[in-house]
Amino acid sequence: MPLRIGVVGAGENTRTRHIPGFQKLAGVEVVAVCNRSRASGQKVADEFGIPTVHEDWKELVNSADVDAICIGTWPYMHCPITLEALAAEKHVLTEARMAMNLDEARQMQAASAQTDKISMIVPAPIWLETEAALLEMVSGGQFGDLLEIHVCGLGGGYDPEAPLHWRQRRELSGNNVMITGILNETVHRYAGVESSVSASGSVFTKERANPETGSAGVADVPESLGIVAQMQGGATAVYHVSSVAHLGEEASIAVFGTKGSFKLDGAGAWIATSSETAFRPLEVPLEEQGGWRVEEDFVEAVLEGKPVTHTSFADGIRYMEFTEAVNISMAEGRRVDLPLP
Repeated sequence: MPLRIGVVGAGENTRTRHIPGFQKLAGVEVVAVCNRSRASGQKVADEFGIPTVHEDWKELVNSADVDAICIGTWPYMHCPITLEALAAEKHVLTEARMAMNLDEARQMQAASAQTDKISMIVPAPIWLETEAALLEMVSGGQFGDLLEIHVCGLGGGYDPEAPLHWRQRRELSGNNVMITGILNETVHRYAGVESSVSASGSVFTKERANPETGSAGVADVPESLGIVAQMQGGATAVYHVSSVAHLGEEASIAVFGTKGSFKLDGAGAWIATSSETAFRPLEVPLEEQGGWRVEEDFVEAVLEGKPVTHTSFADGIRYMEFTEAVNISMAEGRRVDLPLP
């Protein structure tokens, strides 16, 4: 019998990556979909040849004809759908970010621990091609002890007339701020977790036209964010993330150690020893490169018992704790020590 997957929430990432990714795999069928409306769900079903459309996501999750759930909704629904799916003994792949906040993430992890079903989060997708090779260099001590980490994600541009986006609404995105979680998940892979966090953020346009209602809506997720974090390993990490920086620097992570440095940017991965005066590309043979294989990883975990590495609920808890600390620090104007109680 094939692995039968039901999709709840068919946004852009689900339509461009997850559904096609599952449908190309042998022994896998996408058998049901539920979207925000019956009409939008039917449109997706027609596009991809999905036989069943549900109006109620709980009906889909509890269907005896579904073995696994792919959650493609905004973060506000990740926790309730995950809890329902695990209670129904279904495998779960949920879109990132993991949840609205740390409490929800912990609920999801606790529910996952009570079942033998696979629970997986869509990973931070950047710089996967060179990740394995670079991690081997880090663990092998090629860069020495890590001293500083500089994280940058500047983009967008200041446009107070732009309509309200769901990512600007805390009620839909929770504690997740722009691409901070994606960058932090990536940092964790190379440098471990934080011992403390201090953060400051700003919202420059606090009301925007809500395209769904036509009326003004509250924008309460920061458009500019600065973070200073101390890592448990001793390094200092500095983040600057913005959605109002016209021609700002693209997403990048630069790591400086006692024996050398590496950086990740739009052109790939770069390395330098302490004696070199410039970065050089990290050359990884094509056959050794990684890449996007989220759907394959999920199916292999379900059918073959392979461990989840990108990304487990345990790893999701780590970045959700970071984003929780960032929000506490912004709200209370203080350093927040980790781990949180």
